[in-house]
Amino acid sequence: MSAPYFRFQQFIVRHDRSSMRVGTDGVLLGAWAKLDGALRILDIGTGCGLIALMAAQRATEAQITAVEIDHESAMQASENVADSPFADRISIVEQDIRLLPGNAVFDHVLCNPPYHLETTLPPSVTRMRARHTEALSFESLIGCAKRLLVPGGLFSVVLPASATDGFVGLSLVSGLRLQRRCDVLTVPHRPPKRILLTLQHPRAEGNEASDNSLLHETLILQDAQGGRSEEYQRLTRDFYL
Repeated sequence: MSAPYFRFQQFIVRHDRSSMRVGTDGVLLGAWAKLDGALRILDIGTGCGLIALMAAQRATEAQITAVEIDHESAMQASENVADSPFADRISIVEQDIRLLPGNAVFDHVLCNPPYHLETTLPPSVTRMRARHTEALSFESLIGCAKRLLVPGGLFSVVLPASATDGFVGLSLVSGLRLQRRCDVLTVPHRPPKRILLTLQHPRAEGNEASDNSLLHETLILQDAQGGRSEEYQRLTRDFYL
């Protein structure tokens, strides 16, 4: 059984009651997303609060809203935030993101979304909500992000490689622009298992950004000995002990 908590440099995340535990996907997204200049950040499906806490550590002037539909997860995220140095800048909201009121509120939206497309669901309702698109479809997630982003705002997600093309296609149809992509390989010369994406909300009409180029990156997680690669260590050096 895994430990009930995970200790980072500046905070501890307890996750034994959460539907979304600490994992590489969340750490990757929390460390990789560009948060420069973001003053209002939204974490959709915060689970134990990991990504919200990482965002608060990196964006020192930002207010973070972390939304979670599962009661026990929201409660544990609230406890993790209260015990952190960032309690005054993170708000945990127990809410279905589709019912969150408001428009054009956030500069950056972060999400480690539900993504399993299998027809056989796990017996736990909380695990289903955390991991399956039947709880929150990609279409709904993209629509919520677009509604809640300010013009020019950013939406960053981590996805399985197999789900990426479909997600990008739906995002483009909605009017979001793919700005940045990182293919995450466990070891060299193997297909990526995870993809990190940043999409941008269209700016106000007549004020479109002139640079529509895509920044395409690659990140390898493990070195030849099976440990963390140098590039992964650089990315996460402010978090892992």
